[in-house]
Amino acid sequence: MDYIAAYHTDVGISKKTNQDSLAIKVVETKKGKIAFAIVCDGMGGLSKGELASKEVIMAFSDWFDNVLIDDINKLGLDEERLVGQWNDIIQTQNQRLGEYGEKNNLMLGTTVSAILLYNDEYFIVHVGDSRVYCMTDKVVQLTKDQTFIAREIEAGRMTVEQSKTDPRRSVLLQCVGASQVVEPEFVKGHATKDEVYMLCSDGFRHQISEQEMLEKIGPAVVKTEQDIEFGCRYLTETVKNRKESDNITVAVVKTA
Repeated sequence: MDYIAAYHTDVGISKKTNQDSLAIKVVETKKGKIAFAIVCDGMGGLSKGELASKEVIMAFSDWFDNVLIDDINKLGLDEERLVGQWNDIIQTQNQRLGEYGEKNNLMLGTTVSAILLYNDEYFIVHVGDSRVYCMTDKVVQLTKDQTFIAREIEAGRMTVEQSKTDPRRSVLLQCVGASQVVEPEFVKGHATKDEVYMLCSDGFRHQISEQEMLEKIGPAVVKTEQDIEFGCRYLTETVKNRKESDNITVAVVKTA
């Protein structure tokens, strides 16, 4: 399997700092190419959100560069080992950020949504309300929002329409750094050629439709990294024109 990837991130129209962070890595190993993408959204209402998101990105990047590639070359990819490593990173970062917050009298935290693509499989780790999607001729959300309103909708206590204007729509059930206990969601699935995997912070998705995503960054329209970057920029500007107030981040990996 081959991969092409690109991203775009923007501070948006109202905030002074971009508290989103991301990384994309596509590497040739001795056993084939591997792709990794991660998006973290530092909590907008919490202090030092940009620090929290960047710290988690750096921890995952260090793991990818210094642990995963060596594992792949020597042992191949073992799902149980991968899940254990990811959980260790998240628990360690949750403790470190929590201790930093206590020491400095701060509350800081971040979402985490990451995907690893290798051969014909994908693996996802997820905390919070950033999202991972798969696009073919349709758009499928692969992660579940860990939010108050998502829980209320699932329980039948709130409709999707009600959730759009509910003042609690940004309330997270958990995040890395500001939660006493973090229980990541792990997802595994089958990957085939000519699919688009998209990760985004919540600021990217509020003001655009799934059809608009397909039309600009779906597999039928993106053939090169330049195509992906153009689509990401176009959709970001669309979101800003529709008065989205949050930071905006999108990362895309296409299988080929």
